[in-house]
Amino acid sequence: MKHLLLSIGMLVCLLAAKAQQTELPRYTPENLALYKTVVALDSSFFHAYNTCGMATMADMFDEDIEFYHDRGGLSTSKKDLLQALQNNICNKVTRILIPGTIEVYEIPGYGAIEMGWHKFFNNQEPNAPQHASKFVQIWKNTNGKWTLARVVSLH
Repeated sequence: MKHLLLSIGMLVCLLAAKAQQTELPRYTPENLALYKTVVALDSSFFHAYNTCGMATMADMFDEDIEFYHDRGGLSTSKKDLLQALQNNICNKVTRILIPGTIEVYEIPGYGAIEMGWHKFFNNQEPNAPQHASKFVQIWKNTNGKWTLARVVSLH
């Protein structure tokens, strides 16, 4: 009986150790051309975001935008969203993408889902602590014109 309990205990320990060693699969784009397109769109959009390029952001937001923010709630008005960016972000906040974190998944017949990690720096409080946050963006492709249709911003 003592040996049986010892054997069961060792088996449980081995299974627990193996479970802790399990790693998530490493992301590899299935469609490299789509991946590069979405990465370029992300770069263009956030260059405009960081430099107050309101015309570029307006062009890149879909007319039917839905912006979900874990602190600010849901915004469905393109006009209001652009006004909030103008008032609260322009020359005040800088977004930095965490390199190597973007993942892109095709949505056949629609566009693509982009996920990744980034940081936002408050330019008015340069010593404020920073942390990485996750984002999800859904890009819509209408006859070759890509627009940002859905955004989930988590802090």
